[in-house]
Amino acid sequence: MATRLYENPIFLEHNTPEGHPERADRLRSLNIALEHPNFARLERIEASQANEDAVTLAHPEEHLFAVMRQIPEEEDRINQLEADTYASQKSLQVALTAIGGAMSAVDDVMTGKADNAFVAGRPPGHHAEKSKAMGFCLFNTVAIAARHVQKTYGVERVAIVDWDVHHGNGTQDIFWDDPSVLFCSTHQMPLYPGTGAKDETGKHRNIVNAPLSPNVGSDHFREAFKSRVLPALHDFSPDFILISAGFDAHHRDPLAQINLVGEDFDWATGRLLEVADRFAQNRVVSLLEGGYDLEGLAESAGLHILRLMKG
Repeated sequence: MATRLYENPIFLEHNTPEGHPERADRLRSLNIALEHPNFARLERIEASQANEDAVTLAHPEEHLFAVMRQIPEEEDRINQLEADTYASQKSLQVALTAIGGAMSAVDDVMTGKADNAFVAGRPPGHHAEKSKAMGFCLFNTVAIAARHVQKTYGVERVAIVDWDVHHGNGTQDIFWDDPSVLFCSTHQMPLYPGTGAKDETGKHRNIVNAPLSPNVGSDHFREAFKSRVLPALHDFSPDFILISAGFDAHHRDPLAQINLVGEDFDWATGRLLEVADRFAQNRVVSLLEGGYDLEGLAESAGLHILRLMKG
């Protein structure tokens, strides 16, 4: 077995307006990093497109239809769904393929075909609420993956750890009243989308937010992880761990003011692998969320994947 990476050329075909930070070059930069010999053992799998009904694992049908209505027929047209969220002709196929990659990653980890997995997909998903596309996100891929592992394999307790610099408001919204899913988030605050205060704890205290002040760095991030995220995971004892792996807390990123370095993501990955080893039979699936400086993304995601490969 090995670490599997799920990718697909169609991920480059979700088009956003010129100058938009969520762009295909993000994945191109990661692919350049993955050409290094360190990644020779990485199993690279082409993600397949999920059926449309997979969306309804975490969203009402009406949300699926609302997004479908916004998909333009013209190849060169880009429709605006929300302030910063767009759809082009292939966007529905792209988003469904990201979902398909996440579901296949869950399947392969659960059935022992892979040790763990990373899904290098786009658009990101963690801002998509039950009934709203926002923050570059159409559907909440990590939430759909969590529901898939519960529904298909009877997994009781799923933990989602989100270290994207922007709070995963959509994931929090979807699991607010669900004690079977623990959602832990480190993020900058104040910052878009404005949620993620410590007192946002969910109906069953299954939401754990660890907000970080602007301009802090590695020490504050690691302390938040050690004092809030890791104790919550140990108390919850998850059967499966999903990571919303955004890399926009890197010091180079243009959309935030947290000063992490690549080694911080390596460190955090290692801590989650330790939790997975203790409670979750090493079952970890990571999904790409944000990260908008190409060099910072390539460095951080590369170190994250390397740590997954080391197990």
